Amino acid sequence: MTLQIAIMFAVAAVFSLTGAGLLIALVRPAGPAKVYVYRMVGIMALSLGVVLAFSATAMWQWSTER
Repeated sequence: MTLQIAIMFAVAAVFSLTGAGLLIALVRPAGPAKVYVYRMVGIMALSLGVVLAFSATAMWQWSTER
């Protein structure tokens, strides 16, 4: 695994954990604006993390094929 791929996995983990944390924070009651922002940012961050992890996995597989 190259350094670039490891960085991609690390960034994917940060975004996924941040997104999941924001969505889990919605368990507590909050105002409508906070709920809207947490939902939007949480879903987008979680999606970015998943897509980036898929991309890093594909790059890792492509780099090991010969």
